[in-house]
Amino acid sequence: METNIIVKDKAILSLMKDTSISELIKPLRNEIFLLKTFVAGTSQQNDHMILGKIKDGDALSLKREPENRFDENSIAVYDGANHKLGYIPEKDNLVFARLMDAGKYLIGKSGGVERFGLVWTVTIDLYLVDY
Repeated sequence: METNIIVKDKAILSLMKDTSISELIKPLRNEIFLLKTFVAGTSQQNDHMILGKIKDGDALSLKREPENRFDENSIAVYDGANHKLGYIPEKDNLVFARLMDAGKYLIGKSGGVERFGLVWTVTIDLYLVDY
């Protein structure tokens, strides 16, 4: 079986010349809203200035931590600068951990940050990214 790509329209190649693959498939990307929750463990954050910089709608990345000794379904939440903010709450993480373990790509978006004295609450919207 031949695996070469045959390009019938050379103009398409010129459009692709200086474009990354992620930009080419962006129109095919579909974000499916799953849940609105909060980031647990923000009180463990050493630098609360990091939490104060998060804006509504900021992209938050999710990483599985199955080796976590407290919760084998733990999902850590990171900001755009790769600072760990906390975790998806244990009450919410089982289904999402299984989705991620099955190879599904989940992302988070900040729903805002509120401060009540020394307590910071970061709201997160979880999405399944489908192509």
